[in-house]
Amino acid sequence: MGPGFHSPDGSELAVDERLVAPEARAEIVDGQLHMAPPAHEDHAVPHAKLAYVLGAHATASFVVAVDMLTRTSVASDFAPDVSVFPVERTDAGGRQLEHLAFEIVNEQALAVQTTKARELVRRGVRRVFCVVVAKQKILEWSRETDSWAATPLETIDDPCFAHPVPTASILGASADDAVAAALRAKHHPAFDKARDEGRDEGRAQGLRIAIRDVCEALGILVDAGRESTLDLLAAPELDALRSSIKKNKRWPE
Repeated sequence: MGPGFHSPDGSELAVDERLVAPEARAEIVDGQLHMAPPAHEDHAVPHAKLAYVLGAHATASFVVAVDMLTRTSVASDFAPDVSVFPVERTDAGGRQLEHLAFEIVNEQALAVQTTKARELVRRGVRRVFCVVVAKQKILEWSRETDSWAATPLETIDDPCFAHPVPTASILGASADDAVAAALRAKHHPAFDKARDEGRDEGRAQGLRIAIRDVCEALGILVDAGRESTLDLLAAPELDALRSSIKKNKRWPE
């Protein structure tokens, strides 16, 4: 580690070694104290949506955290609005540095977020983003220009995510579609179950049609009672019924 990453005794600073008291609503950025009061609606709502979308997209190897303090240097200990960091712990049992960090602003200047971005990148965070609510855009910090990139992002594609994150799902469009796509890409059990149930029901519907066709060809009446039976049977039972009718040329007693 470079200068600024060591305690006065020379030991390396862990990212979860505190300079400010947790839950104190205070941050220290480059030696300056900043208070973090409760958020107004125009910050709180995008904050919640950002965490919702990123949490769904994160792979099993990563965790999404909100307002989690990160020690970036001897003189800085602050909390990005949302962080994405590895599940795996360090050898000492602490958490690892986040790979991604997100800040949210509404109409205010980006001065504080710029200082934070430089601190986070200097500490080793791979990517830093800023959600600019009033302008409906998301910017990424550029190491090459040492500033926010001029071109807003349309998607965030990263190894931390199972599926690229569409920025529209964070900025204003419905987040549910993006979350559903991410859960599907992660093979969430609920989606696998729904897919299997849909496949089974599709097969059952096909068998019901086949049974009606066989009955019509053989002159077998399919009355309301038999229709109710068809509606109640699952695919394996319907297949057995179709085979029985085809073989015996009658509806089974």
